[in-house]
Amino acid sequence: MDAMDIAVAVDCMGGDHGPGVTVPAALRFLQDHPEASVILVGSESAILAELKSGKIPPRVRILPASEVVEMHDPPAAALKNKKDSSMRVAINLVKDGEAQACVSAGNTGALMAISRFVLKMVPGIERPAIITILPTLKGRTYMLDMGANVDCSAEHLLQFAIMGSVLVSSVEKIEKPSVGLLNVGEEEIKGNEVVKRAAELLKGSGLNFIGNVEGDDIFKGTADIVVCDGFVGNVALKTSEGLAHMLATFLREEYGKNLLTRLAGLVSLPVINAFKHRVDPRRYNGASLLGLKGIVIKSHGSADVYSFQFALQRALDEARSGMLNELGKRMQASGQA
Repeated sequence: MDAMDIAVAVDCMGGDHGPGVTVPAALRFLQDHPEASVILVGSESAILAELKSGKIPPRVRILPASEVVEMHDPPAAALKNKKDSSMRVAINLVKDGEAQACVSAGNTGALMAISRFVLKMVPGIERPAIITILPTLKGRTYMLDMGANVDCSAEHLLQFAIMGSVLVSSVEKIEKPSVGLLNVGEEEIKGNEVVKRAAELLKGSGLNFIGNVEGDDIFKGTADIVVCDGFVGNVALKTSEGLAHMLATFLREEYGKNLLTRLAGLVSLPVINAFKHRVDPRRYNGASLLGLKGIVIKSHGSADVYSFQFALQRALDEARSGMLNELGKRMQASGQA
């Protein structure tokens, strides 16, 4: 699909900052992509307040929604009681074909529940999974599931691998992306029974399965795709975020100890800034909810304007990749649809 045909629905009220971040990010996104358009969903007055000119720019449409899914709302309550929420209205636009993707920084559980109810699942996929991009020594890797499914069967892990392969192949243009199964060791005898059974299924799947990978392989870039259940994936993600924060804090403390270290910091500032840019988590913002009959991107709740633009970019990349059609074909070919 050409980008000119792609409209991205934006849940403007989601996340920690709401329209103060989502609207400026959408406008900057349009500057970089003159062919795309956005539909800003939420409080019309709040959205208009962020349009500094007071006028609605070209390729921007505002669609009012009277309710907001709060970060503390239980998913079932958000689904049942807030049918005119900005999140629900934005997802409905994807269902109706008015938008080709939806981006929200809102409540993850509610986003998953509403998306699954409204959009339904791709035939053959039992559960949606959250996939995200992580920086590695070789570039980047895709990892799933990152928290949608804490208890998984071997068949679920196989489906995650298929979904991840289709996404990476479609978006990154890698013909046969490598798939690694996250385990406590590379040997086939390692792991619990679910992981062992999943490895057997992956061997016969026709995917480019390279076997078990360990935690340190994630950031080495050993595999294009790392597959695990949502419990393990979420712990791994939060651990890496905590480690990055700790290292950045240590670095600031060391450079600020005395005059000499502060001068050393000034001298090495270009290197420090280059390093920060390379590992900046904001550049990897935007996790996909895979397995749905529509593209839904979850932005980090605390995303700033710079970060939210990457989630919008992720939505555009997936929408124009033809990934959903390819996933449907793959599931039919595998006999699971």
